[in-house]
Amino acid sequence: MPDRLSPLDASFLFAEDRTTAMHIGGVMTFEQPAGGPFDVGAFTDLIEQRLHLVPRYRQKVRMVPGGLGLPVWVDDPDFDIHYHVRHSALPAPGTDAVLRELVGRLLVRHLDRSRPLWEVNIVEGLTGGRFAVVTKTHHAMVDGLASMDIGAALLDLTPAPRPTPAPPWRPEPEPSALALAAGAAVDLLRRPWSAIERAGEAAARVVTDARSTADSVARTVGGVLSTGRRAASARPVGALNAATGQQRRYGTLRTTLADHRKVRKAHGGTVNDVILAVVTGGLRRLLIRRGEPLTESTQVRAMVPVSVRARARETGTIGPAGNSISAYLVDLPVAVTDPVERLGILSAAMEEHKRGGQAVGAATLMGLVGLAPPVLHSLGVRMASRYSDNFYNVLVTNVPGPPRPLYAMGARMLEMYPVVPLGGRQAVAVGITSYDGHVHYGLTADRDAMPDVDEVADDLAESLAELVERSD
Repeated sequence: MPDRLSPLDASFLFAEDRTTAMHIGGVMTFEQPAGGPFDVGAFTDLIEQRLHLVPRYRQKVRMVPGGLGLPVWVDDPDFDIHYHVRHSALPAPGTDAVLRELVGRLLVRHLDRSRPLWEVNIVEGLTGGRFAVVTKTHHAMVDGLASMDIGAALLDLTPAPRPTPAPPWRPEPEPSALALAAGAAVDLLRRPWSAIERAGEAAARVVTDARSTADSVARTVGGVLSTGRRAASARPVGALNAATGQQRRYGTLRTTLADHRKVRKAHGGTVNDVILAVVTGGLRRLLIRRGEPLTESTQVRAMVPVSVRARARETGTIGPAGNSISAYLVDLPVAVTDPVERLGILSAAMEEHKRGGQAVGAATLMGLVGLAPPVLHSLGVRMASRYSDNFYNVLVTNVPGPPRPLYAMGARMLEMYPVVPLGGRQAVAVGITSYDGHVHYGLTADRDAMPDVDEVADDLAESLAELVERSD
């Protein structure tokens, strides 16, 4: 039988609706290769040759009849590389602002569920002889860190592409509707026994080391309950939470990793803490500009996803594809005037989260949800997405990228901005990626609720500058 989506991966499909597209990706800019203009056709051929490194990219989603089981991945017998790799050009003079406007329009389009859920858009005509590559991959396929693995598979560490001989690809026959239903029925019968087996294993561990296990369970349960109580206390923030539509804007900010490290060295914490402080200062400026009152009770809650992929691979609980994510709910101290004090508050909060085991284990929680019928699972995820502003106000996700230059067919990559999905009633989401000594901020925003997304990018730049100035 084909691979069945995990409950977490399926959740990203179920959460998608007309105004909420659940794809992630990146906006990468390149300089022209030394030997001449970039060969789009050759790059398309190279992508096709390397798809065996990411076999999910030739698979599509099939729904199970009657909702008897979670969807499955099947090979696409009609796979067409030219449908997924697209080519366009910006009108002269091809400024970065025009590119951002194009990215906003590309974000609107949902990926075709009848085909593999990804696309690559090669955009020529940027000023200075540059071009861009805009990627979109459905979140059901990969989490942020895995998407970096895929990008590394398509790019190279040297100007000369590495040889990647491609074995012949023969798609497996698609299962019939009857076979899908039968497979789901078998899974439904097995699932209770799997739960009993897991309970038995837990009981055995308790017998082996009762005190250690009890302490661990207490910490975990306490963290979940604490997180639940805090999540239920979140309140919408006018500038960040509003009725959102289908249209999008996109903003970018390029900064240096050296500046973030300078702040960390002067005031402690981690680079990720500094990034959260930058975002906090930027959102503070946004709220002031929008006339939002800032008092001691003003609260902006961020959901900060963290990948546990490496740990999951070590324990054998996840394969090379799929999602393995936890998340922290972090209160951003936007009412605090002093930037260094804001950083100290955030560093302490993040350390408490890590020490106290207060992460929301999405994979674990969705695994429990997966014991329910898929129809109920789908309904629950849609409701959570629709009312997400009752749990958090803004998504802030930071994924480390490669520390050295990458190349596409001899063209050096200059920038790598992340694209993250925008949840229901979320006016903006902030993605951050480090690459080659820089930190790139990508802002996905609702077109009507956040018309000043470029000003928000400027707010983030001023927030970082303020922290750097206090670090001399």
